[in-house]
Amino acid sequence: MSLHVLAAVSLLLGACSSVEKLNPFSSSDPKLKPTELAAIQPTAEFKILWKESVGSAGTFTFSPAVSGDSVYAAAREGTVARFDGGRQVWRISAGQPISGGVGSDGKLVVVGTPKGEVLAFDAATGRETWKARVSSEVLAAPVVTDGLAIVRSGDSRIFGFDAIDGKRRWVYQRSMPALSLRSNVGVVSAGKVTLAGFPGGKLVAIANTNGAAVWEVTVALPKGSTELERVADVTSSPVISGTTVCAAAFQGRAACFDSKTGNMLWSREMSSSAGLDIDSRYVYVTDDKGAIHALDRNSGASIWKQDKLSLRSLSRPLALDGRVAVADYQGVVHLLRQEDGAFAARATTDGSAVRAEPVRFGAGMLVQTANGGLYALEAR
Repeated sequence: MSLHVLAAVSLLLGACSSVEKLNPFSSSDPKLKPTELAAIQPTAEFKILWKESVGSAGTFTFSPAVSGDSVYAAAREGTVARFDGGRQVWRISAGQPISGGVGSDGKLVVVGTPKGEVLAFDAATGRETWKARVSSEVLAAPVVTDGLAIVRSGDSRIFGFDAIDGKRRWVYQRSMPALSLRSNVGVVSAGKVTLAGFPGGKLVAIANTNGAAVWEVTVALPKGSTELERVADVTSSPVISGTTVCAAAFQGRAACFDSKTGNMLWSREMSSSAGLDIDSRYVYVTDDKGAIHALDRNSGASIWKQDKLSLRSLSRPLALDGRVAVADYQGVVHLLRQEDGAFAARATTDGSAVRAEPVRFGAGMLVQTANGGLYALEAR
């Protein structure tokens, strides 16, 4: 991603200052000229199965939630909707702006607001079931798992609410560095634990039973003589496959660990705010210059690098059955070949940025654009 020059303006988030203009998650277009797209020779069919509109994201980032064939999506002005097979089942208004969403397990749908409210709805009907409150704005999609609605607030506290009645069961918090990026990074469910990355380059496994840390690892160590140089935040979701969990840090590195013990398997110096994904062979990383890297899953050795999408504000990569997909600031979704990173196909959406992480959906994927377009795609 292209990075903006730092100004002396910062925002206060709990005990941390958040450097907005350094932030790779700024909603504005890239300040440097992105690479123009050259024509490709498709070797695959990249088809839009269906598309819907849920409403603009505004300055926030929304990602859809998937449960079976159902897709749940939300928008800035308060819309929450359910789609089955591309057909709208229900659409409701939350009655207030939404800033983070959506999380669902197919029974409950959860979103968050700029005022720190957590709103839960029945997945079958869209009827509101409970409300709760966290310590600051909700910028990330909640996760509903293991009888809990797990919500991350903008000050990096993690809250576990009872999925039935919304009562708070626990809260996890840790000390934060002096400066951190304001990001929409959430949490990831991994069985009986929840994985969360933090400012300062830490990755923590949190027990769903009581909110205690099971293990903590260092993805990246802050380096440099100034607070700005020492910003090394995990600003994207970790990924897990089998007993391997991987994460990436801005101004840091990509690293993989044993998910049971937290022991490091390997690491690579690489700045990534967008994130990574993993399949049976490789770990794919989108770096902050707009290159996609394929690294050997077992060793971290470089396999290939695709750098023809420089400065296009790319999303995290998504591994799709022998291919890898990534979306950009113009709503173009690019499909790359697993073996060499060559372009296999492209699909265009509504021309607005895909700021949210793409989501797996059946044999394909979902993307939600900044203008509110919801697209289900499949590669053949």
